[in-house]
Amino acid sequence: MVRLERLRADHAPALLAFERENRAYFARSVPDRGDAYFAGFATHHAARLAEQDTGGIHFHVVLDENAPDDDGRLIGRVNLIDVEQGTAELGYRIGERAAGRGVATAAVAALCRLATTTYGLTSLTARTTLDNPASRTVLERNGFAVVERIAIGDRPGVRYEREL
Repeated sequence: MVRLERLRADHAPALLAFERENRAYFARSVPDRGDAYFAGFATHHAARLAEQDTGGIHFHVVLDENAPDDDGRLIGRVNLIDVEQGTAELGYRIGERAAGRGVATAAVAALCRLATTTYGLTSLTARTTLDNPASRTVLERNGFAVVERIAIGDRPGVRYEREL
């Protein structure tokens, strides 16, 4: 169904197209990245790759294995940020055309496996807004438990944890 690939330089064109295609969709549930992100995408992408080389982050693209060719195969991204002392924060974005098909649940499960087997992590955290039930469901199906209520920008949210 889905395959994760660690973020590489050659993912840039497909990733930028994915982010542009889904900008309005994502802005309904998370803060918009802003025009500067898109205008400076090449610089931003290179900086993420350099940071990834230090081990402080692990970014992955989510590919649809059933897509007939490279067009449209990139359907999401899953990331581990703030990697430190055996833990990291999980984040993900799945495009609108892949929503509701179990892609996010499968991608998060795959990243949780990588977190232990490849990156040697022992726990993960995640956060989402209360008005994003799909994201909350994905986290809970993957064994994350609510540990506290928080604010995400001006919206109420929750923080999750999962031992690996």
